[in-house]
Amino acid sequence: MTKKGWSLCAGVLYCLVSPAQAIELNEDFSLDLTLTALSDYRTGGISQTLGDPAVWADISLAHSSGLYAGVFTSNVDFGTDTRREYDYYIGYAHDFSENINATLTYFEYDYPKDSEFNYGEWIGTVGAYGAVLGTKYTSQVKPYDDDRAVYWLGYTFELPYEASLDVRYGFSDAKDDIWVSADGSTRSSYYDWEVGVNKELFGFNWRVAYIDTDLSQAECASVNGFDDVCSATVVAQVAKSF
Repeated sequence: MTKKGWSLCAGVLYCLVSPAQAIELNEDFSLDLTLTALSDYRTGGISQTLGDPAVWADISLAHSSGLYAGVFTSNVDFGTDTRREYDYYIGYAHDFSENINATLTYFEYDYPKDSEFNYGEWIGTVGAYGAVLGTKYTSQVKPYDDDRAVYWLGYTFELPYEASLDVRYGFSDAKDDIWVSADGSTRSSYYDWEVGVNKELFGFNWRVAYIDTDLSQAECASVNGFDDVCSATVVAQVAKSF
């Protein structure tokens, strides 16, 4: 897994920002369980399954104070020994008003059979009136043991028939010039974007999204080992929350 550590990221982010039907345990605690099937598992525009389908499971326990903790898992494929991702997280969410909120979460990522690439990461978001500003930071990216930062801006538009349109634009900075193009030039960062349509139907949340990055095939292969996991794609998914 020469440089795969750059693309190992949490699909649980989607679960954290998606509506869920909580199971009320008592006045203070609630339990959320979300199962998601996807045609491709993309993080930062890069496939975590070599373009193949994925199944996510996320379970979290939330307290009325805003504290929460959970576990997320998905199948993955980076062309290495690992075929499973486990994310363990703990965080705090606060609503400043009906339309303004913030979250801060710490994640530990675990990749069985490739445990040398396990790492921790902080993720923070601020949401206001349909917009979300987020950042991720870690100083444990393998094999560099170096800093990595990701920033993104998203917005959700309400559509007719109780549907919605979400857009996202992200910037990922590896701090080192790890992306190598066909002419030998290098860079340390790249951009990704996606546009998705969401609809609640028959008790399931359906989403279709267009996802892309500005990485060339050569740049993609220089870090991920494959030249087709950063290209434009359409991802379909269906989720059920309990």
